[in-house]
Amino acid sequence: MRESIPRVVIVGGGFGGLAAAKALKKAPVNVILIDRTNHHLFQPLLYQVATSVLAPGQIGSPIRGIIGQNPNTTVILGDVTGVDKDKRCVFVNSADREKVAVEYDFLILATGVTHSYFGHNEFAQFAPGLKNLADAVAIRNRILQAFEQAEAEEDPARHRDLLTFVLVGAGPTGVEMAGALAVLVQNTLKSEFRRVRPESARIILLDMAPRVLGTFVEPLSEAARKRLERLGVEVRLGHSVDQIDGDGVTAGGERISSKTVIWTAGVSPSPAGKWLNVTTDRAGRVRVERDLSVPGYPEVFVVGDTASLDQDGKPLPGVAQVAIQQGRYAGKVIKRRVAALNTPEALSYNATEAFRYFDKGNMAVVGKGFAVLQSGQFHMSGFLAWLAWAAVHLQFLAQSSLRVSVFVQWVWTYITGQRGSRLIVNHHGYEHVEPVPVKASSEQLTISK
Repeated sequence: MRESIPRVVIVGGGFGGLAAAKALKKAPVNVILIDRTNHHLFQPLLYQVATSVLAPGQIGSPIRGIIGQNPNTTVILGDVTGVDKDKRCVFVNSADREKVAVEYDFLILATGVTHSYFGHNEFAQFAPGLKNLADAVAIRNRILQAFEQAEAEEDPARHRDLLTFVLVGAGPTGVEMAGALAVLVQNTLKSEFRRVRPESARIILLDMAPRVLGTFVEPLSEAARKRLERLGVEVRLGHSVDQIDGDGVTAGGERISSKTVIWTAGVSPSPAGKWLNVTTDRAGRVRVERDLSVPGYPEVFVVGDTASLDQDGKPLPGVAQVAIQQGRYAGKVIKRRVAALNTPEALSYNATEAFRYFDKGNMAVVGKGFAVLQSGQFHMSGFLAWLAWAAVHLQFLAQSSLRVSVFVQWVWTYITGQRGSRLIVNHHGYEHVEPVPVKASSEQLTISK
């Protein structure tokens, strides 16, 4: 029998981390959820913030508001920088302290991914990626500023460069972003400028792959490509990007002049593999056991984009549904293990059955009223697929208020073409405030167990 309540530390408030916390709601444990931001982000709709369909607050929810009803859960705003598996603690940087040790009995790492420039990190300053709300707002600013600058530009010869938008990467993010951008410039902005024609803007989608949406079956991939081209997007495939700078892109030996380049290709996992010093795959994701635990450390679980697990001979994809199902599974495993600790069979208790992902299908929206849907052998494209896409995405928004808000905005945008948020917001324009000095600390985070 344990004398104290087990502590479960969850690192990351994304899909996997929240699913784990919810699964542990009624478990006899104390849960500490640590995230570097105070909000959960619905990443699949980030491109709609970047293209002014939705406002940031419509796809982001305060973590405390989502799991505030969990009486056993404490939320900590901090940046985890390392893990000591032997001492069973994680190290956290907070606003006024560094390397604060937070002990755990069970650990769930759900730390997600960031941009990957495939060894060309110098591209980052010229081609921002799309992984958080700050990225989305920054890209929205760049797109809207391009039109404002073109309107004010006296030299018509420069309009073409200013209104050429290049997206690198033709996966779901790139395809959805390109389609939404095409609708924005051809419909919403068309009647609002006098010296430039927004509908004349060039949108170029680049990828070295032979087709867009490579994870979809070929007929759906082709349907998406044709839809993009009908929207006016120039789809250029089979060419890698050789150079990106402040004046444009060089791809396949061709120079494309552009002031707005957006990176929608490639992701890199968090440094969890380095923290744990365990086996990783080629991408750096942690190779986990069938119960999602780290080999040799059954109390440590890794879920979502940071975990590498094969099923039926293929690696699981880095999508939200995998993270949600793995987070829920890890929470249930811990719950059962804690229950077993209070029984005479505790010492002989074994792990539960292996995790198995249930694939509910893939979706991607391509402009207004058109999507592609793939679920097993069932394939569909067009308006009905778009309705299904909308219903699924509304369902998985974190709070009911967001579902209502997003639904109303989508209906309004579909009928009128008017966007939800077309503001250029310079967050660096406010008065500068010196940060609070940070002091090193090796003290334990004082939270009652």
